[in-house]
Amino acid sequence: MAIKKGSIVRAIREQLENSLEAQASDQRFSSYLFESKGEVMDVRGEYAFVKFGKVPTPNIWLRVDQLEDFK
Repeated sequence: MAIKKGSIVRAIREQLENSLEAQASDQRFSSYLFESKGEVMDVRGEYAFVKFGKVPTPNIWLRVDQLEDFK
């Protein structure tokens, strides 16, 4: 699947937890990243800006290889 603006995605736990980004920040990821729908708001290079869920949560930049189609 090609990640593009408007895609509905979720984070891949294994890809995110073992990433360089995770090592550089707090590794306690909220469950909403893996369990709720996120909408891709923008894509720049290998990163996508994702807005998650219906509850107020911060938008986040994730690498496109850390995302999968939400079915």
